[in-house]
Amino acid sequence: MKNETQIKELVKEKYSAIASQPKQQNAASCCGATGCGNDVYAIMADDYTQLEGYIADADLGLGCGLPTAFAQIKEGNVVIDLGSGAGNDAFIARSIVGATGKVIGIDFTEAMIERAKQNAAKLGFDNVFFRQGDIESMPVTANVADVVVSNCVLNLVPNKHKVFSEIFRVLKPGAHFSISDIVLEGELPERWKQIAELYAGCVAGAIQKTDYLAIIEEAGFNNITLQKEKAIMLPDAILAEYLAAEEIAAYKASKTKITSITVFAQKPAKDSRNCCEPGSGCC
Repeated sequence: MKNETQIKELVKEKYSAIASQPKQQNAASCCGATGCGNDVYAIMADDYTQLEGYIADADLGLGCGLPTAFAQIKEGNVVIDLGSGAGNDAFIARSIVGATGKVIGIDFTEAMIERAKQNAAKLGFDNVFFRQGDIESMPVTANVADVVVSNCVLNLVPNKHKVFSEIFRVLKPGAHFSISDIVLEGELPERWKQIAELYAGCVAGAIQKTDYLAIIEEAGFNNITLQKEKAIMLPDAILAEYLAAEEIAAYKASKTKITSITVFAQKPAKDSRNCCEPGSGCC
């Protein structure tokens, strides 16, 4: 990946294609972004089907956790879902906030927004809204959200500092987030970082777990808690698409860990940073 603009265009291209694919095709890939072998591997996604509010047409199989199940959402809350896709987490959140709450989904990809809006219209939901935008500069005013959720999206964003700063800005004082994402312990093969499909597939864009948690703390959050951790094992059929046999052996011997984490953190009740609107340069 050469620069942030190219990365964003790659993500938009890949996820525009994914928006028109069935869940079964996405499940056969790393986070839905690339066909990895001929077998279907549920590599990262957790099972949403038992959660209240589950809508099959909104589940593209792209997640790596169940953030809405851990997010301590309450009736009447305002929830923002980052990288909302076809609306899966947004509709789960809507079932909890009820008629008095509101859910705002933000996605970078126009095709995803259109699919989510179509799903919401079919369901007759009038308190779930989908907005196209960059989560590094959210189309949302400050201090509006009770909860922010996101599922396997922040690893796709080049500037994670900006995203967590934006999450801090849009949350009300004392409010919190619950985010599922992919992180690393150890180093991936350097060549993987140059493979577009592995970036869009949530692997090559992941950063070190310690760095990820440090960014959250630097953004001003407290009560940072790991709610869930799940090891991600890449099958040999996937590894063989990008590595020679000796490189696979070296990768396995390196003990590098790819992990799905669900992390909770809270914005302090007293916010002294005076965060302002997107593009202003503060926070």
